[in-house]
Amino acid sequence: MQNFWPSCGFSTLHRNACGWLVPADDYLRLFLSRPELALVPESCTAERALHEALLAAPSRPVAEPELQALQDADARDSYRLFLRFRDGLLAAGTLEAYYLSLFPRDGMGQINIPPLFIDLLAQAITRNLLDDSTDAYEVRAGEMLFRSQRISTEGGQVLSGDRETLDLLNETGGLGDIGRFLAEAKAPLRDVEVRVLSDDNAPDYWQQVDRYAYLLDLTHEVSNDLSHGLVLTMTRARSGLKALASVLQKWVRHFLGVAVTITPVQKVDDEAWRWHVGLDAEATALLNDLYEGRDVAPDRLQRLVSLFRLEFADPREMRADVAGKPVYLGLMMSADGVVRLKPQNLLVNLPLSAAS
Repeated sequence: MQNFWPSCGFSTLHRNACGWLVPADDYLRLFLSRPELALVPESCTAERALHEALLAAPSRPVAEPELQALQDADARDSYRLFLRFRDGLLAAGTLEAYYLSLFPRDGMGQINIPPLFIDLLAQAITRNLLDDSTDAYEVRAGEMLFRSQRISTEGGQVLSGDRETLDLLNETGGLGDIGRFLAEAKAPLRDVEVRVLSDDNAPDYWQQVDRYAYLLDLTHEVSNDLSHGLVLTMTRARSGLKALASVLQKWVRHFLGVAVTITPVQKVDDEAWRWHVGLDAEATALLNDLYEGRDVAPDRLQRLVSLFRLEFADPREMRADVAGKPVYLGLMMSADGVVRLKPQNLLVNLPLSAAS
């Protein structure tokens, strides 16, 4: 087993009998050390006292006068959001139960915490379900469940890179504040190598510390032109899409307790197409339009990164009117080349039977 994504706090959590993650004080302390809540030189005396008290007892009640005593309005807002998150998490009992409460299947949920907190929950949960994985491709694909990706096409490859990392490298050459200073001064920045994950460098992936610097090749099929007009199409054994499909299978099983098989496909060639789920907002809208037979502009269709076919191992766990039929999934990038995968869509929108 490898210790990947150490900052997500997995080591501070423990599993209950169902394998779900139970929060403890040390997990909550991680949030107090984040930039949004960490003390700064300008922090007032009241903020320092509150921060120290919460570090000592992260689940302690915080009265409204303690918040009102903070001089900085942004600090007050940050603490209110953290306390709302903390109280909801502790009331739910596990990270998974709290996550599901944010996205109920009846669509009546209310998101009252920032997207950052949702991503941090998804990261720790993904870390849990991949704990036994020794496949760097699968773990790299798992990053897509909680970090936005930039998609690029180079030499016939479809590459997925961590958006925040790539934007930082583009802005500063990977040198942080020093890099910004050098860029503003128009000084040359050192070249930063961002590598495509491969069998040769996969062992190095485990050595990174939450830098998210590896690109994942999402190219699933490779076509080679042969003589006499023949084209040979081969499915890549090390497809990033296959790795992502594996992670999503585990995600569904972990939360919903149902076994599914997810396979990348090139198109939906199914006259009996009955159900689909977009893995992001863009894909949801596109699949809806295609299902309804509406015209779709070619440039919009080209932003479709992949389609997947999801099949239930036991059709009895599906709604009776679609039992035994495949569910099609879509993953799509925005007009600016960004993919924001929403794994909660699988939890909310799969056609489960009432008994599942």
